[in-house]
Formats: sequence, structure tokens, C-alpha cells
Amino acid sequence: MFDKALKFSLEKIKKNTVEFSDGFLSDESSGYIYKKNTECTSWTEGFWPGMLWLAYEITNDGVFKNTAKGLDKILQKRIFSRQAIDTHDLGFLYTLSCVAEYKICGDKDARRAAIEAADRLVLRFHEKGQFIQAWGRLDEKENYRLIIDCLMNLPLLFWASEETGDMKYADIAKRHFYTAIDCVVREDYTTHHTFYFDSETGEKVKGVTRQGYSDNSCWARGQAWGIYGIALAYKYLRDDKLLELYNHITDCFIERLPEDYVPYWDMVFTSGGEPRDTSAAAIAACGIMEMNKYFENKKYMEFALKMMQSLEDNYLTDESSNGILTDGMYSKPDGSEPECNVWGDYFFLEALIRLIKPDWKMYW
Repeated sequence: MFDKALKFSLEKIKKNTVEFSDGFLSDESSGYIYKKNTECTSWTEGFWPGMLWLAYEITNDGVFKNTAKGLDKILQKRIFSRQAIDTHDLGFLYTLSCVAEYKICGDKDARRAAIEAADRLVLRFHEKGQFIQAWGRLDEKENYRLIIDCLMNLPLLFWASEETGDMKYADIAKRHFYTAIDCVVREDYTTHHTFYFDSETGEKVKGVTRQGYSDNSCWARGQAWGIYGIALAYKYLRDDKLLELYNHITDCFIERLPEDYVPYWDMVFTSGGEPRDTSAAAIAACGIMEMNKYFENKKYMEFALKMMQSLEDNYLTDESSNGILTDGMYSKPDGSEPECNVWGDYFFLEALIRLIKPDWKMYW
């Protein structure tokens, strides 16, 4: 299964090693063409080397490895020069690049950069509120919030504790995780995108959305982050109480899927002409496959396979594009159009690897 999608994805990535050997794919495409990003100041630069490491593990083609190692050097320079690091997204940036390189190649410089990223990430933890701040200066009240995406940044901290023996990283990851699931998950198991706290007391203030339809709707990618983030947390925490929460959040996601199993950008929509978000389908599929390693659930796996089959059948780009998946939605409230996005392409390839190579050892 999915040989077509894997072959297609690897061919796209191989072609991109020519133009993007010394720069990163832009966050999203324009007219289904990624532009080269050489500034390395976004939250997404880890996904391109992540794709390259996945491709290398499948093919053993040195072109993928050498390209990824060169890009990782750029990311190493970024963390040590303190360039654009006032963000929780250090996990996205360094888990899929430097941690992956260290796990695959044993590179000590990559390890050092990933530990440095973990050191910078724990500095964003607020004792008042018990959470890792998402973005911006730590002393500005308007920045005193977390977002659901940060669940995917916590594996960097768990890995750092395993690697160094210093449990401060895992302790902060654990405290943030339980704070996050306590405040971003609503009573009906839909999720807030972001949640604010009082900077003086640490008390909960309100949940809002930045990229969903409304403060009370269910942003599809956020719900998918919830599925995968809980599965990853279970890997490290082995807290069986998380299974019930995971089941509710996953049920909420699959019950809102349209006929072709690829969600609309916000799950308040279940039919009609609204844009989809293929990246949300790929992320959720990865999360389901991860949790299935610990708690087998045939129903959820059937939906993961249906989502992947639909992505392969209906949402692959054509020859004119240098991306992999069509109909990714970055942020519709900010005017984004359906395009490729680099995280959607990464998670689609990761899901394919999980299906084709069940013994794959993930980077998270």
C-alpha cells in the first residue's frame, strides 16, 4: 500500500535537493511552488531536513543525508547565535533536524545544538501558570499564553533528559503538558488554539483561536496536534489516564470528517465549499499510528488509513509543483489560500514511513 505516494514524495524531495541544498522550503507555497528561505527565522525550518532524514532512512541515498547535514549546520548556527529563538517552536526546529541527525549519524555537534535548544526552551517556562510561553518576550503581559501546538515541542525536552540524565527538562515538559490539556480541551473535547493566563497570578483567563474560525470552533490542525501530542506524551509519561482523553479527542476529530476523510480547515464545517487542511489529516494519522503502538484500536487505524488513502488519491500535486500535498491551509483568518505547506508534506511522509517501515524509530 501507498507505494505510489512514497515514490512520488521521494521524487519531489530528490528534485528539491538541487534548489534547496543551502536553504529551506518556505512555510507555504505560492501557486503551489515553494520559494527558497535563506533567512532561517521561521518556526518551520526543521521540516525540510526532517523530510530529508526520512528519505535517507528509506533509500540510504547519500544525497539526502548530505543535504540534511548541511541544513542542520545552518540551524546549529541559529541556536548558538540566538537568532529568532524567542519561541516555543524550538522543538519543531531541532527535533526533526539535529536530534534526527544525532540519532541516525551520532553527530556530536548536532547533539550539542539540540541540547542548547532544550536549554533555551526551558527558559520560557513560567512558574506562575506552569506553562511554556508560546512566543515573544517573556516580560510582556500580552504574550502570557500557551498554544496547543507546543505539545509537539515537548519531545525535545524529554529527549534531553534521556540524553543528559538531567530531569529538569522532562519535569518542565510534564508540567507544561498537564497544564495544557487542562485548559485547551473543552468539555466537548474540542480544543482551543491558544490559552491566556494572568501574568501576576498565573490563573487561567481565556481560550481563543488565532487560526480557526472562531473562539468556540474546532480548528482542525489544533485538534490534530492534540491527537499526536497526547500520543507522544504517553510515550514518555506512560500515564494510562491519558487514553480516555486521547480517545475522546480522536473521536471528536473523526466524527467531523467529511466524506473523503480530509477535514475542512475548521471542523465546524463538515460539508460545503470551505477549504480543507490536508496537513491536519497527515498529523492526525501520525498520532493515531503512534498511539496504536501502545493501545491497539482498529477503528482509529481504519480512519488513519482512509485519510492516507484519500491524500494519495485526491491531494497529490501535479508535475508543475515542487510540493507534495495540495490543499494545506496555513491560516485562513490571515488570508491564506489552499497551498502546499512544509509541515503537511513532512507529516505525510512520516505517516508513509510509519506504514511502510513499522520498525522506524521516530525522531520525536
